[in-house]
Amino acid sequence: MQTIARVLTHHGFGHLVARLRLERYVPLPKRWRRAVIVSPGEADLTLGRRLAMVLEELGPTFIKLGQVMSTRPDLLPPDIIHELTLLQDRVPPFPTEEAHRIISINLGRPVDQCFESFECVPFASGSIAQVHRARTRPTDGMPSQNAVVKVKRPGIEDTVRLDMTILRWIADLAERLMPEMHNYRPGVIVEEFERTMLLEMDFINEASTMARFAESLGEDGSVRVPAVHWELTGPSVLTLEALPGRSAQYYIDHPDAAIDRKAIAARLAQSFIKQFFETGLFHADPHPGNLLIEPPATVGLIDFGLTGRIDDEMLGHLVVALVAAFNREPEFVVEVLADMGALSDRTDRHRLAGDFLQLIEKYYGLPLYRFDMQTLFYEITNLIRRNDVTLPREFVMFGKALVAVGGVALQLDPELDLLALVKPKLQSMIARRFAPARVAKSMAVAGWHLANILKSAPGTLRDISRRLARGQWELHVRHQNLDDLAHEMDRSSNRLSFAIITAAIIVGSSMVLTSGDMGKVLNVPLQALGLIGYFIAGIMGIGLIIAILRSGKLS
Repeated sequence: MQTIARVLTHHGFGHLVARLRLERYVPLPKRWRRAVIVSPGEADLTLGRRLAMVLEELGPTFIKLGQVMSTRPDLLPPDIIHELTLLQDRVPPFPTEEAHRIISINLGRPVDQCFESFECVPFASGSIAQVHRARTRPTDGMPSQNAVVKVKRPGIEDTVRLDMTILRWIADLAERLMPEMHNYRPGVIVEEFERTMLLEMDFINEASTMARFAESLGEDGSVRVPAVHWELTGPSVLTLEALPGRSAQYYIDHPDAAIDRKAIAARLAQSFIKQFFETGLFHADPHPGNLLIEPPATVGLIDFGLTGRIDDEMLGHLVVALVAAFNREPEFVVEVLADMGALSDRTDRHRLAGDFLQLIEKYYGLPLYRFDMQTLFYEITNLIRRNDVTLPREFVMFGKALVAVGGVALQLDPELDLLALVKPKLQSMIARRFAPARVAKSMAVAGWHLANILKSAPGTLRDISRRLARGQWELHVRHQNLDDLAHEMDRSSNRLSFAIITAAIIVGSSMVLTSGDMGKVLNVPLQALGLIGYFIAGIMGIGLIIAILRSGKLS
């Protein structure tokens, strides 16, 4: 905690340290110096840049937190999101001997018995794991294959558990002590971060997710997912097939006649449309570095550390919202958000509908080649944030994945008609959603719930009347922020007492110096005691002034 308070103060967030009551963790000399001195050039840095610098200095776990925060443009403004997306999770690798030990423990045999070859130097290293290239041994008639081996960093679970305890405490302080932080949902961000970290540390879950992806692709060889070597996978070791090809970014920057750009763009778009609207499980981070292209037109998906899931109910909400937007009916979009529980008590529905209509009118009828999907996405998230709406995390991940894969596809083939690919899926989903059999099933479920309510109503009314007759009803009152008021009153009274004592020392010292008495107390002249009193009073006064200045409540 002392490190966090010190780093925040160093990068110009001293007011946050004071508001969160973390001043006691900052060394006193540095506290005084930061109260009156601003670092050179600090005023020229943006808020997002300074926040990114704080996360980088605090280490890998906090860099991961910044990366998770960058996936929530509905909560944070674009300038902060931009800086957080630049954060890189680079951590020095741990010793190869330690990696060998972890592999041996997880797989039950030495590394040389698991792999035909194993590169000692990892080609990637992050806060959770590091990755080595290897080659499997031939087994049961299967030839050896190139593979990548992901080895979990030792002791990472304990580190994450400690960091999460600190972050939850800070998020709780921020929500209680800083009302203006409510719009940024610190508790929501920390909760999502914890869930993301737990999933990323669960190699079995990641392997199972990749297996489900491969199963959903079926026999389609044009889009590939690395196969999992289950016999070489454990809780802390994940061994995957090494897919051939180069990143999509390379072919975007270096046009090559050996690849069919139109076919690749179409296959990439169709694969993600299937993930979004059929399987309900999608790759949530399809940036060009995670898309491998093998000539002439094979696409490979890698790095499934971030995936999203859309269940049937959420998919229904999404389809209705998209159809309502196409038909310029923003009221239905607002109702869908209300059904999802995304609206807060402070949301003005009429204003929200008006903002949606204005945005729809801006883009309605615009030719596809004039669409900037990233700009549209950030305009939507800015509208959402401005109206105090909190979307489910999966919706935001869906939007970001759609923008990312659409951007890559359009860079490969600017003439690709994404709407023409999406429209048939939407029509078929609407037809399925309102099919007679589905409507009848929904009515049957609703009838069953209503019957249960009617069945239990007499007993419930009887219990209520008995409680009323016995006087057992209780009224529970919950106060909010009264603890903060008590804290402020306590702090104010302490400052007042401090000021009174300082004034008393000054008065007493003045009386001693002006008395003309040349006596001594414990062999110390009275005049010297008076001067010492002035000095002590001066120190106490300066400390009081600095405390008031740092609190920002001078006026």
